[in-house]
Amino acid sequence: MTDNHDVDALSAALIDARAWTRAVYAHLSPAQRRVPCFKIVNPPLWEIGHVGWFQEFWCLRRQEAVPLRPSRLEDADRFFNSAKVAHDDRWNLPLPDWGATWRYLDAVLEDTLAALGGSSPEARYFFRLALLHEDMHTEAMLMTLQTLGYPAPSMPAARLPRPVGQPIVGDVLLPGGTFQLGSRPGQNFAFDNEKWAHPVALAPFSMAATTVTNRAFAAFVEEGGYRRREFWSDSGWQWREARRADAPLYWRGDTGQWLERRFDAWQPLAADEPAMHVSYYEAEAWCRWAGRRLPTEAEWEYAARAGHAEAGDRYAWGVTPCQPGGAALDYVFAGPVPAAALPDADTPGGLRQMLGNVWEWTASPFAPYPGFAVDPYKEYSEPWFHTHQVLRGGSFCTRSRLVHNHFRNFYQPERNDMFAGFRTCALP
Repeated sequence: MTDNHDVDALSAALIDARAWTRAVYAHLSPAQRRVPCFKIVNPPLWEIGHVGWFQEFWCLRRQEAVPLRPSRLEDADRFFNSAKVAHDDRWNLPLPDWGATWRYLDAVLEDTLAALGGSSPEARYFFRLALLHEDMHTEAMLMTLQTLGYPAPSMPAARLPRPVGQPIVGDVLLPGGTFQLGSRPGQNFAFDNEKWAHPVALAPFSMAATTVTNRAFAAFVEEGGYRRREFWSDSGWQWREARRADAPLYWRGDTGQWLERRFDAWQPLAADEPAMHVSYYEAEAWCRWAGRRLPTEAEWEYAARAGHAEAGDRYAWGVTPCQPGGAALDYVFAGPVPAAALPDADTPGGLRQMLGNVWEWTASPFAPYPGFAVDPYKEYSEPWFHTHQVLRGGSFCTRSRLVHNHFRNFYQPERNDMFAGFRTCALP
């Protein structure tokens, strides 16, 4: 790609990301924007301001060995620096109003695009960082809408017809061996927790071709899985008892059937779609009930890349990004699809939807790779090592430019508000 093409593509992506940020909350009334203080959400006004602040800081203000350039918004650092503004304080700040905050974001984007045009290839690392940071926040905003039971937004996505499931085998045998886990230098943007590729040896294993479905998870619920202590770890049982959980979040029984809430609408549980909004503890308990196990993140990445040449293993299906509708990403279906749909996105071995539909819990704690060195955005990974669990793969609303076979997501094991499910492996 030539330098001009790189700048043009990155400019288009930044404009697209900002359109998504605007669209997620565009339908909210002033009253809906004033959300209660929950640990797992941010105030909408604060979050959009933070997105603009982050872009301005990394693309326009940050300089080496000189004082920080001032923000175009007074008190922006005091308001929107997530590393210094405690979560609960974000509800009590004298923030600019909705219109002023958006004018700030519009001006920052205009300045960013102008600066990008004269940037060096090395400096573009920070423009890509700001882009992918914004993509992460739009997914977090969609999670907020789901958490609060607000209506789904009208997103700038294709909204393609919902695909149907396909026949598929149960498990795929993977031969194992030694492979290079992680991102390799000089190829694509990589976050610090992906660095760098290092050898990992794996024994042969068998992995389910699809994620666990609602039908399969409902069988666990209906057989009393939430009341049977033997299926739960000590931490998992403490979580279940504290939450008084007896089914996945957003499920409820209704005259002999299960319903599931999607944003503000209750609908019959789609049996063939992936189980979603389950915590690590629930995934772990289901595995014990079923005589299965969660894959390690090394097994997950090896399975997603197996059958590809090293130079073409960025995506489960190959080297190039998918076409719209090829995978359940970018909100193109406005929700998850059947776990056995979209065979064109299979791995060469026949594993389905390794990227997209739902994030997948793994058995691996979030930890640094050997030789880890923190990147300039030092708050991204290091503060969360050893307290979070790794998820892989992306959800139906993850941006396709963000997620790939090496990408590591991470959440605390008790979290069940994400668009997350799980895939399993056979026991030895």
